[in-house]
Formats: sequence, structure tokens, C-alpha cells
Amino acid sequence: MHLSENEGIEGNKFVVTGGLGFVGSALCVELARRGAAEVRSLDIRNSSPWLTHLQQIGVSFFQGDVSKKVDVQKALKGVNCVFHLASYGMSGKEMLQPGRVDAVNINGTCNILDVCHEYGIKRLVYVSTYNVVFGGKEIINGNESLPYFPIDEHVDPYGRSKSLAEQLVLKSNGRVAKKKDGTRLYTCAIRPAAIYGPGEERHLPRIISLAKMGLCTFKIGKANVKTDWVYIDNLVLALLSASMGLLDDIPGTEGKPVAAGQSYFISDGSPINTFEFLTPLLESLEYDTPKNTMDVHRALFLAQMISFFYLMLYPFLNRWWLPPPFILPAEVYKVGVTHYFSFLKAKQELGYVPIVSPREGMSRTISYWKDKRSKDLEGPTIFTWILVVGGMVANFCVAFLPCYGPLAWLKSIGLFIFRSVSTVRLVFILAVAAHVGEAVYAWSLSRRVDPANSGGWFWQTLCLGIFSLRFLLKRARRNSP
Repeated sequence: MHLSENEGIEGNKFVVTGGLGFVGSALCVELARRGAAEVRSLDIRNSSPWLTHLQQIGVSFFQGDVSKKVDVQKALKGVNCVFHLASYGMSGKEMLQPGRVDAVNINGTCNILDVCHEYGIKRLVYVSTYNVVFGGKEIINGNESLPYFPIDEHVDPYGRSKSLAEQLVLKSNGRVAKKKDGTRLYTCAIRPAAIYGPGEERHLPRIISLAKMGLCTFKIGKANVKTDWVYIDNLVLALLSASMGLLDDIPGTEGKPVAAGQSYFISDGSPINTFEFLTPLLESLEYDTPKNTMDVHRALFLAQMISFFYLMLYPFLNRWWLPPPFILPAEVYKVGVTHYFSFLKAKQELGYVPIVSPREGMSRTISYWKDKRSKDLEGPTIFTWILVVGGMVANFCVAFLPCYGPLAWLKSIGLFIFRSVSTVRLVFILAVAAHVGEAVYAWSLSRRVDPANSGGWFWQTLCLGIFSLRFLLKRARRNSP
């Protein structure tokens, strides 16, 4: 398919569901750049890191929930093409909320399809996932002829719901509009690999957060396990190419768009081990990379235990104080079992060829994270926090609390080391004084080298002393002329 880059875009109106997200915002920007008459974002959120830029380029915002049909009707009225990106349950605590996952991914997609039928919208591009065919069994260089993974064998509600939603979308291809004027809805599904790039907000922030805390301690699966990744610019290109592939007025198509009713795997075309892929990023940020290896069966058992623990806390899943689960069963399969696919069909039918290489994509991603890290509060691993804060609390208990219950053995250890309660108290007072002095110095220094985080540096150094201050001193040396 050989069309101009603005074919079917210039002068047309578009809706991007999930338009304030990482992929959605990048797609909105590119649509506006290519001359779309109007670009609308339908998103349940009202804020986003990309909001200001989207406002500057004229994107219209509709705050709403795709699971509510009235919100969908407001956003889709009068548009020519819909990109349905909005979803729920891809990672973290969202994966453990099947009710909300189904409401957004299945009911929301039904609402999109119904409103497209009502309004006579001609093009719908649905963003699906590899998980519609992958569920933990090895796939090497797979293609679109693979059958859907059995619905009742999915280990998470996300994969199951996306599979059902994709099938609904593709079966709706060719549906005649409600107003019976001959207009038909043409649909296709894009199945992207794991997405990365500057600003990606699901996978990489969670991985980097774990690495920062010192919790990226092991790899999962064998070293020869390979999976696909796709850089954001390549995915946006595929989405736009898919929308062009749904045009029914291209000479030679005779009312049969090339992409109508089709699904396409999209990736960078360079399958690689997940941990090998992430190593340059973690090393550039000076975080430890995982050295040990855990086989898939043990990792799966660990993930199932974590899943069970979080399900016991289901009423509190959305509370701020409950951190995301370390890993869940579906994620074990994603990183521990080989599954990669060919994008040959997308190349032949849509003309898709990655425009950014994995090397360049990772280089841009590293630059983004290095810049972000230079502006964020740095600190030691969670093990240092436990050691230092736990040690200070234990010292206080031995020095000032009466010898009751479990404190008895703690006091015995303290007296064995320091010989007297007076010495323990002196050590505690000196430690507190040192922490206070270091915190004051950290606050003073950070006002010059990192004023945006001066409060954070004060409190962190007050808790950790030199273990926090050394990070600030390192930043001061980096920033010095």
C-alpha cells in the first residue's frame, strides 16, 4: 500500500480514546502534525504530562469513561475515524481488578462499536495486545494465522478481556451504519509488542523504581528467552498506516479496504531477552542489574503467592499506601517465555517498516531517564533504609524503653555490644546529633544544587544520615563547573 503520509488524515476529524496516555498523546500529536481538521481525546483523566503540549497544538479534550455510553456519544459525534486505545489492567494493581477490567475493555469497546454504528463512522483502529494469542506457551516468529489463546486459560483478566474485545471489533467489520445510507464501518486491530520510549508510563517506571530500591535481584527464565519490543514512534506509524488501510475510496480497492477485518503484529523486529534489553538503561542510571536467575516455575509460584496476598487485600487495592505487586503470573510469562512475532503482514499490506532502530530508541529512552533522574530525589536502596532506620529504632528501644517482652532480647544484645545502658544512650544521642547536622547541611547544599528537592533531601538525610548525604554530594560534584 503506497499512499502519501497524510492520506485519510488531512481535513478529517479523529477521536483517540486514552488520548492523555503515553501512546494516545503521541498519536494525537502526529495526527495534528499531519493536518487533521480536529483531534479529540477521550480520557477518564483530566491531567497528563503531555496535557500542556496537546492544548498548544489544538487537541480537544473530552473527559469521560468509555464504559459509559453517553460519554462516548459526546466525544465521537461528527468524527471520521476512531483510534480505540483506552484500556485497563495491563500492569500493577489494575491486573487484580477483573470487574473494572471487563467494564473498560469489553463494555467500553461495545460502546465504541455501538456509537460508531449509530453515527456512521467509517474507520475504527483498535489497539490490542500480543496476549490475545499468547498465554505462557512458547511462540517463535508467530504470525496472524495463530488461533486465539483459549479464553478460559488466560491467567489474567487483561488478556482475556482484550481477546474478547478484539474479536468483537473484527466481527463488526463491514457493519452497515444505522442510518442505512450505505456507509459501512471498517475495523482492524493492531497488536503491539511491549512499548518503550521517553515518557512511557507503565513498564519502565515500575522496573526503574524496583531497581532504585535494590529489588531487581534476579532474572526470570533462560538467557535464550526472547520477546519483542516496539518504540513509540514505530507504533504511532503503524496506527496511522492502519487507519489509511481502512480507506474505502482508494483506487484499486473497490470498496474493500486492505486492512478491513484484519489484525497485525507490530514490533521493532528485533526480538531480544528482556533483561538484556533493559541492562543498558539500568547501567546508565547506575543501578545494579540482576545477577541471579530464577526459573519460570519458581517465579510463577512466587507470583501466585503475591497475587493471593493482594487479593486478600482487595478492598484496599486503590489505596495509596499499598504498593504495586512485585510481580504477577502474567508478567512471569511475558519475561520468562519466548514469544515473538513477524510484522511481515503489516509490511506487505500497510507498508509498515520501523523508522526508529532499537539502538536509537533505547538511546533516546536512556537520555530521557538520565535527565529525569538528574531532577529527582536520589537515594539508597530499601535495604539501607531498613538497616539505618531499624538500627536507630532498636537503639532507642534499648536506651530508653523498659525491658518487657521482645525488647528483653534486644536489650541483651545492646548491652553485650555496648556494655552499659549509658553507653547505648550516648551512642543514640550522638547518632541523632549527627543525623540532624547532616540534614541541615544537606538542606543548605541542596538549596544551591537542587532547590526543587531541598525539602526531600533534608528529611531523607535526617533519616539516613551519610547514606543519603553521599548522593547529594555526588550530584553537587556532577553539577559543578
